[in-house]
Amino acid sequence: MAKMIPKLRFKDFKDQWTRKKIGDITTVSAGATPSTSRKEFWGGDIRWMNSGELNLKKVTEVENRITEAGLKNSSTKLIPVNSILIGLAGQGKTRGTAAMNLVELCTNQSIASIFPNKKEFISEYLYQNIDSRYEELRKLSKGDGGRGGLNLQIIKSFLVPIPSLPEQQKIASFLSAVDEKIQQLTRKKELLEQYKKGVMQQLFSGKLRFKDENGKAYPKWEEKPFGAICTFINGKAYKQEELLKQGKYRVLRVGNLFSNNEWYYSDLELEQDKYLEKGDLMYAWSASFGPRFWEDEKIIYHYHIWKVIPSAEVDKPYLFHSFMFDVERIKAVSQGGTMFHITKGNIETRKFKFPCKEEQQKIASFLTALDAKIESVAAQITHSQTFKKGLLQQMFV
Repeated sequence: MAKMIPKLRFKDFKDQWTRKKIGDITTVSAGATPSTSRKEFWGGDIRWMNSGELNLKKVTEVENRITEAGLKNSSTKLIPVNSILIGLAGQGKTRGTAAMNLVELCTNQSIASIFPNKKEFISEYLYQNIDSRYEELRKLSKGDGGRGGLNLQIIKSFLVPIPSLPEQQKIASFLSAVDEKIQQLTRKKELLEQYKKGVMQQLFSGKLRFKDENGKAYPKWEEKPFGAICTFINGKAYKQEELLKQGKYRVLRVGNLFSNNEWYYSDLELEQDKYLEKGDLMYAWSASFGPRFWEDEKIIYHYHIWKVIPSAEVDKPYLFHSFMFDVERIKAVSQGGTMFHITKGNIETRKFKFPCKEEQQKIASFLTALDAKIESVAAQITHSQTFKKGLLQQMFV
């Protein structure tokens, strides 16, 4: 058994850790699927988990149930509480994903179950270690280019660091507390997003209204097409050979808005309306469409992006939030919830309700402040995840 000392550990623990194969310290098994053609095997009281539910991480409930007959007439078996579950198959993200069941259940054949063994390890400790080694597990997968699957022998041969049980408990409790904080922040973000969605529905339908400084109602809203209150200007349509690896201006393409796509450059001097500058409102009309504010240096924008210039009667932040709400309406009626592009003629004729500019500004300020709260919580989640990742890298060398 290999010996090791971690870079980061709690004080009062000095002993070396050992590395042990999972198969040497506990039982490892895979599940099965009762015949789906036998109705009497399904719809009972026994929880049956599929590999897609590994994303729940701490599993307290699953969708499917099997009967006693389904259990007895298949190779699946009851998995004890606090087992570590690992996805064995699939080319997506599931393979190598770890979870832990907090209730007794059965699994399908694409999940390996590592049974608890209180004499050797704390289940939460082992779960945290295996969960942190997702990429390592995927590289062990059988098949060309790692596109195959894991199997029970790979899991049984997988080496895990085993400190003393008291040290395991200390590590498990600490990491579990970090996880709980991340879960609380994630839930807070979800609730804020739900609240925002609901309040936008109320605001843009006119059911929720602001009043002026004297407590009086603002004038009645007017419904107008977007084309009547703003101008949409297409960027330059570049040929691939016109895009440079270096140059005076970056060229903003749709892929740069929604992913870390490679940046291209241009030395061309264009008309002023073909540039975006800090504070300009734009609208990506192809692929993942929607509005954005540009908040960086002067840049050339591509043909698949519109620069949006509002008229004097429209508050730019209000227009941004109007577009965001309208995108959700478009997605709701689009096939599969996705729309790959929207034409200029379509966006210009889409109608929206516009209050007077003063009420627009109050609505926009309210929604912008709400966005700032959501972004703040998202930043806290990212910070906590980065903090945990750093800890794991030093705890589990």
